[in-house]
Amino acid sequence: MRAAGVAELPDPRTYRGRLAYEPKWDGWRVISWVSGQRVVLQSRQLRDLTRYFPDLVGHLQAHVGAGAVIDGEMVSWDAVSGRSSFPALQRRVTAGRGLAAEVTARPAYLVAFDLLADVGGEELLRLPLAERRVRLLRLLTGAPPQLLVCPQTLDVDEARGWMRDWVVAGVEGIVVKDLTSRYTPGQAGWLKLKSRTTTEAIIAGVTGTVATPGSLLLGRLDARGRLRYVARTHPLGAAQRGEVAGMLQPALGAHPWPAPLPGAWTGQLANRRPLPYVPVHPSVVAEVEVDLAYEHGRWRHHSRFVRIRAELEPAELPLWSPNGLAA
Repeated sequence: MRAAGVAELPDPRTYRGRLAYEPKWDGWRVISWVSGQRVVLQSRQLRDLTRYFPDLVGHLQAHVGAGAVIDGEMVSWDAVSGRSSFPALQRRVTAGRGLAAEVTARPAYLVAFDLLADVGGEELLRLPLAERRVRLLRLLTGAPPQLLVCPQTLDVDEARGWMRDWVVAGVEGIVVKDLTSRYTPGQAGWLKLKSRTTTEAIIAGVTGTVATPGSLLLGRLDARGRLRYVARTHPLGAAQRGEVAGMLQPALGAHPWPAPLPGAWTGQLANRRPLPYVPVHPSVVAEVEVDLAYEHGRWRHHSRFVRIRAELEPAELPLWSPNGLAA
């Protein structure tokens, strides 16, 4: 079951059902299938992740009875910052022989938020969410701390407080669910509101052409004056393309970035292909809207172009930072 994006949290008084609010964790969505002595962890893209998370497999085998199917989010917390760490999950997949060391250094947790089948294989999809949650709480009573039930509130003001106060823990927004609703796989039956902010970055490249840019490739200067890649925008609308194109000039001579951009710079785990682009002279500053998923000096998700900041020079922006949110 998926969640459709919204611009603000719906007020329960204006909704026909009973609304519940849950924190949106920055991790990997996973369905956990428990069958006898076998556990399968399946990603949203139907990828089998089981062998990369033997710690979670062991906890599920030990505590959850055969036949149960749990929907939730796998997360791992950084011991220094206290935030959830998306790269820690990615390292599991690429660790190879170092997987055991990764498991010890950065344990994984399952934040469960729905129960699709109970012990014994009883399918629960047609039951209302409120009843499915009661069964989930009962199932995970006494479970180890690596198997958590996602917090939930019926108070919209408390949910707004989570968005404000739980950012430091890596919560990236709120998911809104109707407690009377069934579970409909593949359908956008929930709502989600992401925590976002605006910032500025230097336009250093475009997809498409300079005259008709498709999306913008953005950078920040580091303390040594090097231009570091930080983000890519969503595709530009027609009016945005017109605003941007008149400000850009093709790069003359050497450009600080390789062409195409390495897939590791811009791609997700499932998409590591190099990105062809047109380098432009890095002199124009753009204001963009970003979410909170900033890791290793880059925003993991695409940003949204807001406007050109013609009054700003690249050197006026905060310096590139490898850790934490860039200002």
